[in-house]
Amino acid sequence: MKKSFDVLVVGAGPAGYVAAIRCAQLGLATACVDEWVDDKEMPVLGGTCLNVGCIPSKALLESSEYYAKASQEFTEHGLITGKLSIDLATMMARKDRIVKNLTQGIASLFKSNGVTVISGRACLLDKRRLEIIDKSNKRTIYEADNIILAAGSSPVEIDAAPLEGDIIVNSTGALSFDDVPKRLGIIGAGVIGLELGSVWMRLGAKVVLLEAQERFLSIADEQVSAETLRLLTKQGLDIRLGARVVGSDVKAGMVTVHYEDVSGVHEEKFDKLIVAVGRHPNTNGLCADDSRLLMDEWGFIHVDENCRTNLPGVYAVGDVIGGPMLAHKGSEEGIMVAELIAGNQAHVNYGTIPSVIYTNPEVAWSGKTEESLKAEGVDYNTGIFPFVANGRAHAHGETNGMIKVLADAGTDRILGVHMVGPACSELIAQAVIAMEFSASSEDLAVTMFAHPTLSEALHEAALDTGNKAIHIARKRK
Repeated sequence: MKKSFDVLVVGAGPAGYVAAIRCAQLGLATACVDEWVDDKEMPVLGGTCLNVGCIPSKALLESSEYYAKASQEFTEHGLITGKLSIDLATMMARKDRIVKNLTQGIASLFKSNGVTVISGRACLLDKRRLEIIDKSNKRTIYEADNIILAAGSSPVEIDAAPLEGDIIVNSTGALSFDDVPKRLGIIGAGVIGLELGSVWMRLGAKVVLLEAQERFLSIADEQVSAETLRLLTKQGLDIRLGARVVGSDVKAGMVTVHYEDVSGVHEEKFDKLIVAVGRHPNTNGLCADDSRLLMDEWGFIHVDENCRTNLPGVYAVGDVIGGPMLAHKGSEEGIMVAELIAGNQAHVNYGTIPSVIYTNPEVAWSGKTEESLKAEGVDYNTGIFPFVANGRAHAHGETNGMIKVLADAGTDRILGVHMVGPACSELIAQAVIAMEFSASSEDLAVTMFAHPTLSEALHEAALDTGNKAIHIARKRK
């Protein structure tokens, strides 16, 4: 059987479902294929992000942050609560309810926009055809004028710590513990490891993160990553750098992890172990051999600057094409491709992709780091403003961290903004908007910011690039 559409989208995560909706809005007959099902084998939209990624992790981060504040900070505000306890089942139920509401929301958006949902596993054939295998193993061939591959990614597994029950788990399993582990090990101190470690540390676990790299958060600006390491360590996260895991053993409900560092071989025992060493593209089995879709040795699909693959009418977006594995990047690529298919102009500015780590304090950045500017030989000015000098931060009781602005020394154009502190996940958007409009640091410096707000720290950091910051004590010349 053959069924035809203008556009077939493979994957209903943030890249795929956004692409499908925009294609339908542009008048294209669109279908979205996804194999995700719930525990009742019913189709569920939203992909990793909504089901076992961005959304449930942020729900748990929020709940655990409330608990940490109530147990550690409320008395300073004159709020006396008495003895606190954790109802983990209720916390998990809240998380699941949020996920369900949002995934059902996507289903409603598909219905209102006329997107056809096809449940099953897709395999790209030649001549812009897809073979779909449903849960009963029925095979159906669909064809389309255009195909968008947005199959997403999955957690990387390692031989040194194979998954085992609820003791050695990946990021998915770490979102559904039945109780708070006394000792929790995490392999990988990247974004996922730090966020999950923060959740369980706040709830009472002793958390040890084993990171193979010698430098902490090497993807971030070095000054910001160093400050982040200091603050998270002070909170209680035990972050061990240069620690390469070489093996693990599970016995009597405990896991023993063996790792190497410069001082030799060590072992640690944990109640639970999370493997958070990165993600790989879901391209295994995504295309038949005769489709001739080009991929690299890691399974990432080759695309040009407009997300076109080597096959006419076939595009790829999101995690399957590499680059930062971020939901918002995939969504913007999906919108761009939808517009291009409809004959419109569109592009994605990869130079201003915002990155965020939702720890407390939050970490966020966009644009060039100071290290990359030095490597490129770019002459630049730096402006830094600490949150300890910000009035709203004091009112919040969150004065750790800073905002750093990097601007071209000649043109004053903002090249990068990096921050660690309260609400940085929201503040970074102001910097991205400025860079999208090719703003100078002076543009931000002469812009009026409301007082008292956390965003004033960005204003002062921009002022500081020209040594004009008001709320920093300076020696008179």
